[in-house]
Amino acid sequence: MGSTFFGLNIGQTGLYAYQAALDTTAHNITNTETDGYSRQLLGIKAGKALRVNSTYGMAGTGVSVTGVTQMRDEYYDIKFRNNNTIFGEYANKTHYMRELENYFNEISVEGFTTSFASFYNSIQELTKDPSSLTVRTQVTNFAVSLTEYFQNISRNLKSTQEMCNFEIGNTVDRINSFAQQIASLTKQINSLEIRGGTANDLRDERNLIIDKLSEIANITVIEKRAEKMDDITSYVVRIDGQTLVDGMNYNTLKVVPREEKINQNDVDGLYDIYWTNGQSFNTNSVTLGGALKALFEVRDGNNGENLRGTISKAVNTTVTLYDGTTKDVTHIKVTGTNINAVEKLNIPKEGTITIHNKNYIYSGFKIEKNAAGEFEYTFELEEQIDDGILGGLTNKSVSLGNSINYKGIPYYMAQMNELVRTYAKTFNEIHRNGKDLDNTSGIDFFTANDIVKGRSYAFAPLGTPYDEDYDFDIITSQSGSFYKSVAEDEPLYGSYYFMTADNFVVSNEIIYNPNKLAAGSNVINGVENNDIAEELLALKSKKIFIQGTAEGFFQTFVAEIGTDTEKATRFSTAQENIIQAIDNQRLSVSGVDIDEEAMNLVRYQNAYNLSAKVISVMDEIYNKLINDMAV
Repeated sequence: MGSTFFGLNIGQTGLYAYQAALDTTAHNITNTETDGYSRQLLGIKAGKALRVNSTYGMAGTGVSVTGVTQMRDEYYDIKFRNNNTIFGEYANKTHYMRELENYFNEISVEGFTTSFASFYNSIQELTKDPSSLTVRTQVTNFAVSLTEYFQNISRNLKSTQEMCNFEIGNTVDRINSFAQQIASLTKQINSLEIRGGTANDLRDERNLIIDKLSEIANITVIEKRAEKMDDITSYVVRIDGQTLVDGMNYNTLKVVPREEKINQNDVDGLYDIYWTNGQSFNTNSVTLGGALKALFEVRDGNNGENLRGTISKAVNTTVTLYDGTTKDVTHIKVTGTNINAVEKLNIPKEGTITIHNKNYIYSGFKIEKNAAGEFEYTFELEEQIDDGILGGLTNKSVSLGNSINYKGIPYYMAQMNELVRTYAKTFNEIHRNGKDLDNTSGIDFFTANDIVKGRSYAFAPLGTPYDEDYDFDIITSQSGSFYKSVAEDEPLYGSYYFMTADNFVVSNEIIYNPNKLAAGSNVINGVENNDIAEELLALKSKKIFIQGTAEGFFQTFVAEIGTDTEKATRFSTAQENIIQAIDNQRLSVSGVDIDEEAMNLVRYQNAYNLSAKVISVMDEIYNKLINDMAV
């Protein structure tokens, strides 16, 4: 049978149990505003009954505590994190696309529209008085304002690209920090749980880090009991399918600046990501997701318009450099490409070419037109390919850069380049057909500055008709350029490939001497006719792009930016609403309800008081039994 003093033990179990319940409730209440905290619940059950030699058979032993459990639903966690990854991507795209949109919207009112209209108003005045120095100066000044607009836009785009690159570095640092924290918390959790119980608060802290990590990239979490130790769990975190954390061990990422550019106008030192063990991290993965995917797509997105083709010929040869030395190189001829216009060409003068999934460094290239009018590219590889491999390269696929199906900064830079190249080429062709006031043939009105050489380009023909002059005569990196070698006091001759929005300028000869402006085709007694000026004026409404006029082309890609920004904003807002709804569902399970906890506080207080009353009553009984009955 049970002990005479069994009742005291039963009351004592109630005191212990409901003291723990009050402590747990107090813990919940004080963590109401703690980010990531999950409500905790004390498990209580009846104590193990005792068999007694009485007619009732079993005697209760009071109450026992089974443990403190965390109120959390893994289903909502997974759902929240998956949608948080999508939100992270579009929230970051919205931020940067709004920035790009602001560049164009701000300037489209005060910059391009005004500058372009003022430039053509001055040309209209030139048609009225082609010999006026004042009018010629106005034309030149408004042309300079127009070119400065494009230079400013280019600088802004590059600045944003640099900001994206900087943020990529910061994001990698955050990922590494999160990985270290998760591994450290897992170690602490296992150290506590191997002795029994559950490290609820540490698990909350770890889950909060996972939530933050899910906004950066696509992650998966796998937790299961360790094979040889049932009291601890194996906790694995994968980022886009690759292991970031495995239990108490973690891997880290690093950023490595590129040695070569991918696109012609890229800023120097853009980052690629690698694991610290040297393995590559696929930043172009379609499943990467999150802020990291957004940063790379905004920074590198080319709308899938990277150069692609097929090798038609591969030969090893020896070339003579400008210093008279020779070098063994490989020439790769690429045909069937997707880019057959210099105006659309945005590959760097030297960089990386991918041949059948293997990367090679090219030190230069040249372009020739075949009979069908298609471009044939010849790339000079920095190192000679082994003859055994060379023979198998014919008909292999070739690409430069990655095909990133997003309209990011490289895409809009390419659009700007195409605009200034096409417009400048058409304008220059008209201008060169005229005569200046000295009755000298017109020169290129718009040109490009070479920062390294400190000189401007001249786009006149080199022994071939102008519109066929696509041959980049020098293709070795030792020369640092592709243009024709000329004397130091002469302009640099080359293709419109060398003109970009960044270096688009008015010829210095015309700026310093507006009389060099060719307004007519004939000058008699110092008086010039106006037929060339009339033709230049008509260029404003001439369709020179598929999209129409130069102004129409500009408005089209500005509208593209607006559309892309609106799309990103719409998706971001929708995802924000979705994750808020999911989080509300999650909080309905794991969140702390103050009213409910207040009621629990009263319930457990009453239960505690009643347990104390049991002990008090038992004390009176035992006092009567012992003292009054002299037992």
